[in-house]
Amino acid sequence: MTRPVPPAAPLRVLICDDNDMVRSALAAVVGAQPDLSLAGSAADAAEAIRLAAAGRPHVVVLDVRFPGGGPYAAQEIIRTVPGVRILVFSAYGDQGPRAEMAAAGVADYLVKGITNAQLLSRIRALGTEAVRSTSCAGEEGGDAGHERRGALPPPRSQT
Repeated sequence: MTRPVPPAAPLRVLICDDNDMVRSALAAVVGAQPDLSLAGSAADAAEAIRLAAAGRPHVVVLDVRFPGGGPYAAQEIIRTVPGVRILVFSAYGDQGPRAEMAAAGVADYLVKGITNAQLLSRIRALGTEAVRSTSCAGEEGGDAGHERRGALPPPRSQT
């Protein structure tokens, strides 16, 4: 069996959550992976947008109930960083927040309580999509990956 070829450079990941402990734990999990690089850690929407513009992450892990607005942060980051993938990581699995974030253009939605391995798997998959979209579309071109607005997969939670 052949293993997938990892990207030449680590995938850049931005962590966005208003809870210091969650941010710190996620940063430690991401930072411990040789194929992932922490692009920053934000406690509110303004900081998330600023760090995304500066660090050009492949994946942004974003809380729904985020100071300054999770959906707003997602839209602005998508507008600012072509090809970026937003992975919502939330305690709320009900349809209201999911629909709101889907309308904002996020790529996936995970409910807190999943394993680190599951979270890292989704980060890597979305990061690979982001790398492919920017290498195909170019940094300034459109991104076919964001045509999914409004169509998130079913919620994933701990099993």
